[in-house]
Amino acid sequence: MGRALEKPVVSLSNSEGGVILIGVDDSGGLLGRPLTQGAEESIHQVVASIRNSGRYTIQPLLVDEVPIIVLSVERRVQGFAQTSSGRVLVRRGASDVALFDAELFEFISSKSLERFELSDTRIALDQADPELIAEVTEAHEWSDDSQTRERLAEHGLMSRTSDHLTVTGALYLLRTPEEVLSKAFIEIRRYSDPDGANPDKRVEVRGPVHHQVAEATRLVMEELGSDTVVLGLRRHDLPRLPEIVIREAVANAVVHRSYEASGSSIRIELRPGAILVSSPGSLPESVTVDNIRDAQSARNPKLISLMRRFRLAEDEGLGVDIMQDSMMAELLDPPTFEDTGHSVHVSLPVRGGVTTQERAWVREIEARGEIEPMDRILLVHAARGEELTNSRVRELAHVDRFAATHALRRLRDAGFLLQRGQRGGTAYVLKGDLESPAGLRLKRDELKELVCSIAKEGPIKNADVRGRTGLDRLDALSLLNELVSEGRLLRIGQRRGSRYVLSDASRQ
Repeated sequence: MGRALEKPVVSLSNSEGGVILIGVDDSGGLLGRPLTQGAEESIHQVVASIRNSGRYTIQPLLVDEVPIIVLSVERRVQGFAQTSSGRVLVRRGASDVALFDAELFEFISSKSLERFELSDTRIALDQADPELIAEVTEAHEWSDDSQTRERLAEHGLMSRTSDHLTVTGALYLLRTPEEVLSKAFIEIRRYSDPDGANPDKRVEVRGPVHHQVAEATRLVMEELGSDTVVLGLRRHDLPRLPEIVIREAVANAVVHRSYEASGSSIRIELRPGAILVSSPGSLPESVTVDNIRDAQSARNPKLISLMRRFRLAEDEGLGVDIMQDSMMAELLDPPTFEDTGHSVHVSLPVRGGVTTQERAWVREIEARGEIEPMDRILLVHAARGEELTNSRVRELAHVDRFAATHALRRLRDAGFLLQRGQRGGTAYVLKGDLESPAGLRLKRDELKELVCSIAKEGPIKNADVRGRTGLDRLDALSLLNELVSEGRLLRIGQRRGSRYVLSDASRQ
């Protein structure tokens, strides 16, 4: 079997579809080939190596008691399939023919005019769920029920030539769209090991696509949770990722995926360091990883339009901007994008170079006056004891000289920074009354000395250390455990009731 399957799968996908009989020779003689697990996996691997292979099914068949395998390949409506080496093939008679030059250009041009999302599913409108039709009607604010069919057709949910749902209609108006469009659901996998292959939790989110986006976003946010930081008397609950970023990543995966690629679902992997969202199909033509923020091209414009009606996706061209800007505003590392040719991966780092304590401190600073998103990272570095120069701001904020000068003067005039020097020697430092918590500016040994000095006043608890240093509970516990191991503190009690006192050696 192997690579011999690649050419006919590509050519049938680019033509009118067809059937490949595995276990039958060229003259129609029965050789036999049972559909074992190994055989099925081998077929999936071959098809996965094809670029934009489209939809296919694998079935066993007995002919005169001889087992064979039937591989059915559907015609690809939108886009075209290519072999792993990049060739475009079509079926002519019994041959797989490669296209070149003008013939290839004409073929590609014709394919760009068709959209799979508008394909007729042959599912009658009567099979649509009335409650889902009502949701779509309300989202569009349609008032005249007598025109519902016409409006569904106008917005791409029904075929204009029949009483059938389109692919878009099936995705929004059926309770179980995966029964019509295989793998049209979201799979969430949680891993305790950053590089582990086996998830410790797996959930499938099914239903109409707008319900999938809302539910998957909720589940991911629930799994991620928040970081709690106590600074002085204030408690800050910081979501590990902004909800709008999760929602946009999930919505993008749902509305931009290739629904002709039926062998894979959308997958969300929850790992300790990042969230990975993968959707079947490559990026739409003209969009690349490098220009993804600026280029605009939609594989499924009708699908996207309705998702926006449900307020589950941003306006055209703003989705990636929102994700990147929201991550920057929360002082998190930016999302990264990868196009493998078979799928698109979006990675959302859960942590970045800024600690949760620093994020909480910036929130307190913002309570004193309005700052711009770019200012947050500048204040963090100033809080770390850095002198901010024009060149350092350009490096941190990725802006030009004029924007850097404007930012430094704005923070100075707002009372956040103090200016030292003039002209070429100008530098800016954090203003004294904005002093950051000790946990952000002191070295490890200095923090230990601070904790011991607090303990001289009497027994201390984890909360006392958090309140004086700005460290979170785990960091404070780590610091206390080190001091106990070094013999400088003694622990009294267990777990949350633990108290710490100076050792005799430390009192001398």
